[in-house]
Amino acid sequence: MLLKAAWCSSPPTPMHLAWSLQRKLESGWVLNLVKLQCIRNQTEKLGFRLRSLCEEKMFSSSKLCPSLTHLITMDLHQKEIQGFFNIPVDNLRASPFLLQYIQEEIPDYRNAVIVAKSPSSAKRAQSFAERLRLGIAVIHGEVQDAESDLVDGRHSPPAVKNISAMHSSLEIPLMFPKEKPPITVVGDVGGRIAIIVDDIIDDVDNFVAAADTLKERGAYKIFVMATHGLLSSDAPRLIEESAIDEVVVTNTIPHEIQKLQCPKIKTVDISMILSEAIRRIHNGESMSYLFRNIGVDD
Repeated sequence: MLLKAAWCSSPPTPMHLAWSLQRKLESGWVLNLVKLQCIRNQTEKLGFRLRSLCEEKMFSSSKLCPSLTHLITMDLHQKEIQGFFNIPVDNLRASPFLLQYIQEEIPDYRNAVIVAKSPSSAKRAQSFAERLRLGIAVIHGEVQDAESDLVDGRHSPPAVKNISAMHSSLEIPLMFPKEKPPITVVGDVGGRIAIIVDDIIDDVDNFVAAADTLKERGAYKIFVMATHGLLSSDAPRLIEESAIDEVVVTNTIPHEIQKLQCPKIKTVDISMILSEAIRRIHNGESMSYLFRNIGVDD
């Protein structure tokens, strides 16, 4: 029997680093581990504006995928990516490991509040808050991440530069341009521990700005928790100099060098769930055990 499986640490893009390992097991099946390390925000820095999921579709149609019979992913940034593949996809979650870290490593976590650094992260924050029986706060304003506006196709229609060129009989209302309101925090963080949750942390400017805002609102400790810790560029230095007390990420992406540069960065090991997923696929066992109490919005 020949079986090939892959696990993906983050959403695939045209620019990625692939590391593959093939190991022939005693039973004769071949395990093909393909670790995809996304280089995030590079397309935006180069001035490109991507449509929603075009890059993921390009990956799913590439030469790599026909050789696979099963795909294991970890906290995809956009769950719709699973629909582009013609093979079974199991999108595992790292949140149980992060929740366990909060309960075991933050002694007074009962006095904490889960924070979404932008309205787009509110669902994830709500999921954490409900499982920990904690309150939730949302940061709205200048620090919110506008990436979704760049990649979901809203900028694809050409801008109307000459209004007079339009037919005089047409009265099509124009969309008002977006203006971010002054930064504000919806929810009470005064005298509490603020735990910012997200799926990925790369450029930390928004996290640093969010931490400053939470500090001004009275939070006495600030944690940042994410599944994928890219921590590119000068992120370790910015974290070290910021009001953030600790950044907790999983080991889906190697970041040992960043940890040497910034002792605030902590790692949660999630290899256990990946190895169990591979074992279950190999033995033909059900994967449902790994998705207990996990909802669509998690």
